[in-house]
Amino acid sequence: MNFVFVRLETSDGLVGWGEAACLGGPTWSEESAESIAATIERYIAPWLRGRDAAHIEALRTEMARRVQGNPFARAAVEMALWDLNGRALGVPVHRLLGGRVRDRVPLSWSLAVTDPAAEIVEARSMVARGHRIFKIKTGAHSLLDDLRRVEAIRAAVGPEVSLRVDANQGWDRLTALKAIQAMTPYDLGFVEQPLPRWDFEGMAELGRRVAVPLMADESCCSPHDALAIVRLGGVGILGLKLTKSGGLLGTMAIARIAEAAGLDCYVGCMIETSLGTAAYLHVALAATPVTWGCELFGPLLLAGDVTRDPVRYADGAILGLDGPGLGVDVDETALKEWTRPR
Repeated sequence: MNFVFVRLETSDGLVGWGEAACLGGPTWSEESAESIAATIERYIAPWLRGRDAAHIEALRTEMARRVQGNPFARAAVEMALWDLNGRALGVPVHRLLGGRVRDRVPLSWSLAVTDPAAEIVEARSMVARGHRIFKIKTGAHSLLDDLRRVEAIRAAVGPEVSLRVDANQGWDRLTALKAIQAMTPYDLGFVEQPLPRWDFEGMAELGRRVAVPLMADESCCSPHDALAIVRLGGVGILGLKLTKSGGLLGTMAIARIAEAAGLDCYVGCMIETSLGTAAYLHVALAATPVTWGCELFGPLLLAGDVTRDPVRYADGAILGLDGPGLGVDVDETALKEWTRPR
């Protein structure tokens, strides 16, 4: 994992932090840690200096005009603005988003182990620790292998545990139809992004032909994407990620579109530290249609963290935060230890 951290400081010494996490490089999208840092330093930071940090919406809009695309870079800056404003007012960010509608969010644990036997051991271990939701990564191997894994995991965890499948754009239309129909007996909660991100029509058609709900993740990065998905139909769940949507405001806009259309939402992750996870969590606490839980498990997978106290988990859920701003404090000494030379 590669990260870019944004530190904003006001003239009176108040500090806010933001984060963008990348899966090693430009693998999930075109952005990388290197491109994010360059975009912020060269094109965002110069005009942001001296501006009023309280005007988040105006700054977000101007940032989007000045920097086309690059949502991860813009999200990291906007995240820091929210942290600043929450700290200035002495309230958690979810209060600024309208207040929380839940005090914890059920946590989905992803299973993507190469060894199927080890995967079952991991699933049983997590069930023993209180987890009741698992997402199985598929699409990287043969359909037969994926079917055997889903069958084995369902048998291992029992009928009371919720299973979901994420193909990460790994299937074409015919394979997706065959796969979902074959997996239907295993009582899947949803199938995430079975088709390439650009195939909106295929997702709509597939959704009308299968009984398992479909979730759009890579296909749903902006409010415009969400509106197109709603108009085409067939998809029942929208995946929310702050960085793919340019920040909290863009993510909340997608959630409002889902709510108006009668769709549900799920909060994904890019394997953030406790800092980025906290920002995602505030949206998950405040957005009404987030009824499918989240996968905010980044701090549980990383070898280290950059906050003095990590986000907290209990009974298969991530717990809400009520401190000012994002509710976590960055340990700048720890951050320096993890920083690599540029």
